[in-house]
Amino acid sequence: MQTLILSLHVIVCVTLVILVLLQAGKEGMGVIFGGGNASVFGSSGAGGLLAKMTAFMAVLFIVTSLSYNYVSSSHKAQESTILDVRLEDTPKPAAPAATVPATPAEKPAEAPAADKPAN
Repeated sequence: MQTLILSLHVIVCVTLVILVLLQAGKEGMGVIFGGGNASVFGSSGAGGLLAKMTAFMAVLFIVTSLSYNYVSSSHKAQESTILDVRLEDTPKPAAPAATVPATPAEKPAEAPAADKPAN
């Protein structure tokens, strides 16, 4: 179910972006700074196929967002993640191995002398 909702959500997101980019601006930069006397939706009102499709996709976007949030949070009790692990359950780190102190270089072993008898 999560995969279905997430796939639909991605499709709606891409469609919504495309629909917003297809719409023409009303009067350019002058409207932003108070220039022009057009109403918020222009002189023709909030009509048009692109505006209606954009509003529908925006509502569908919100619905898929909320439904995915609801579905994914209801499965949280059943699944455990790495964030659910409590500190008491984690293994304690092992103590570091004792290090041997560095000693000066040892003299090479002396070869037995020829005049000493071997035992």
